[in-house]
Amino acid sequence: MTSKFVHLHLHTDYSLVDGLVRIKPLIKAVSDMGMPAIAITDQHNFFGAVKFYTAAQHAGVKPILAADLRLRDPDDSKRSSRFVVLCQDIVGYHNLSRLLSRAYIEGQHLGVPMLDLDWLEGHTDGLICLAGGREGILGKSLLNELTAETEETVSHWQTLFPDRLYLELIRTGRDDEERYINAALDLAVKHDLPVVATNDVRFIDSEQFEAHEAKVCISDGRLLDDPRRPRHYSQQQYLKTPSEMVELFSDIPEAIENTVEIAKRCNVELTLGEHFLPDFPVPEGMTIGEFFSQESYKGLEERFPVLFPDPEELRQNRAEYESRLQIELDVINEMGFPGYFLIVADFIHWAKNNEVPVGPGRGSGAGSLVAYALKITDIDPLQYDLLFERFLNPERVSLPDFDIDFCMEGRDRVIEYVSQHYGRDHVSQIITYGTMAAKAVLRDVGRVLGYPYGLVDGLAKLVPFEIKMTLTKALEQEPLLKERYDKEDDVKTLIDLALQLEGLTRNVGKHAGGVVIAPKALTEYTPIYCEQNGAGLVSQYDKDDVESVGLVKFDFLG
Repeated sequence: MTSKFVHLHLHTDYSLVDGLVRIKPLIKAVSDMGMPAIAITDQHNFFGAVKFYTAAQHAGVKPILAADLRLRDPDDSKRSSRFVVLCQDIVGYHNLSRLLSRAYIEGQHLGVPMLDLDWLEGHTDGLICLAGGREGILGKSLLNELTAETEETVSHWQTLFPDRLYLELIRTGRDDEERYINAALDLAVKHDLPVVATNDVRFIDSEQFEAHEAKVCISDGRLLDDPRRPRHYSQQQYLKTPSEMVELFSDIPEAIENTVEIAKRCNVELTLGEHFLPDFPVPEGMTIGEFFSQESYKGLEERFPVLFPDPEELRQNRAEYESRLQIELDVINEMGFPGYFLIVADFIHWAKNNEVPVGPGRGSGAGSLVAYALKITDIDPLQYDLLFERFLNPERVSLPDFDIDFCMEGRDRVIEYVSQHYGRDHVSQIITYGTMAAKAVLRDVGRVLGYPYGLVDGLAKLVPFEIKMTLTKALEQEPLLKERYDKEDDVKTLIDLALQLEGLTRNVGKHAGGVVIAPKALTEYTPIYCEQNGAGLVSQYDKDDVESVGLVKFDFLG
């Protein structure tokens, strides 16, 4: 790595509560600056990790997977300190995945996920720790000159992260930063601890500071000009160039050099594009392919009396059906998906046996005779000239995907059965990300600017009702909106700010029907997110990313 500096502390819009950085513009900016690597350290999540990893690799930039974590204060559950962990290897990735999941499942306070100190024991291998600056694990004790507490914290964290603990130095013009840096440098000399410079990045350009403040106010439910609102951020928290960072820390050059050294130590390689199905139990002495074929032929025999009550008619058509069945079996076995069909058949049989109505099948899956034989669907594809190749084609390697309709009242019982059958830590539903859409972002920005409801509502109603409508398109299509934008200062201010926030990730939800079933604990593939009460477990990766990391999605539609 020839670059002088690498950013190791940065929040994207996936941090939800703050962060204005979008992944594609980030990677372009990093590439343009000639930086060989970049870390994203979103606030207690990996929501954007796979998208970031893929985009960075395509651009020839080294992706560093990391997260900004909160540590609960044992004396006051409302207080917490921050620290950043960066993954060195796949062991670190799995450890961080477990820590992120546990913080959501067991550690939420007022909706904020936090870790207890003892949870780190045994889960720090493969992770590098940045101690978090003035808000970090040493911030309070260093700033308040609590020597004994500082010594105890350093000793314990050096044990947790041997040769992997760095004191983080941040210069963004905020209170106490220089006082903290001076104390941290003394501590570094005393304990031979390395220091590292970061810019605690929240946006790419310094001009985006006001838009970032607006996003924070939207999240916190405050007004931009409220004199009482906390101001945690500064205009300096932008993606500075390596030369800007070198100049900023010209008095502490080793803090800059260590960013590159840390980047060299972080070498996570995710396995993308392979597929991992849970093991389906088969009788001893049989392969899964043999059992799958046996069950398919057996199921077809059970279908024949319904299809062809006349024995002569059955004799005339048997060869055509068995030939089609064998062709499909060969393709499914060759592509490695017999387990998928057997799993789907299993939970559909359970639903039918437990009085949960199941739809007859729809979509391309209805073109499979194997699915009909296994009673996954109730549609004979030969009768309706349906093509199997639309569902599964060896020339177009894609996962099979049955759209299965369950009665709304019984759907959760089927998901519960799958959780019990394959293990609760192997099954979850899938996350979705809500974004700031055109009408909603106008209303949100109008609210934080303190504009009258009538003004904001009138503007929002001028945005046409159309799928994928954007503010830019609305300004082109609606002459009155464009006229008001050009002539009214308040309207121009509102729309200009809204344009910077439009499309950012705002919240998370749950996919309507997607469920993943993993062969090992889910945290081997994706961290887990859940609501504060521990309910509604979902993967932290969306439907595209769970498939990228190898999990297979099953659709349980209501």
